[in-house]
Amino acid sequence: MRGGSLMLGYLKDPEATSKCMKDGRYYTGDVGVMHPDGYLEIKDRSKDVIISGGENISSAEIESVLYSHPMVNEAAVVGRPDPFWQEIPCAFVSLKTGTDSGGMMTTEKDIIQYCRARIPRYMVPKTVVIIDELPKTATSKVQKYVLGDIANSMSMSHSRM
Repeated sequence: MRGGSLMLGYLKDPEATSKCMKDGRYYTGDVGVMHPDGYLEIKDRSKDVIISGGENISSAEIESVLYSHPMVNEAAVVGRPDPFWQEIPCAFVSLKTGTDSGGMMTTEKDIIQYCRARIPRYMVPKTVVIIDELPKTATSKVQKYVLGDIANSMSMSHSRM
């Protein structure tokens, strides 16, 4: 992007500025599709794209399906290393509690089946981790790097078995 209302850089952080600002343009790190009518559709952050068996998988697309599940309160998807596919989708979800849930129980298997009915098979999370609450920053943004570390440690423990 380029324009008069964009930042000139990060305050007192020339290293971070040099990573995102080049030739007077701000590089957001987003990946999008330009439609024939000129509409730009942002798909995902480039660092959040999961590459599995040569396919580029948008974590945001999987998350939108997870959010449509009636029992899912929060969802985040990260890539988990895999010796065959390079990466596989790994979903972390917190479930709704109280009257919203209607007393229904949901398992990892239920969530995988739900996804399988709605998205292509290669995009379906191979692992679903149900947790009480997703890790967040002080501004309530999900800390995907923390979830990525958890997914990486899961891969290591599975590869030793």
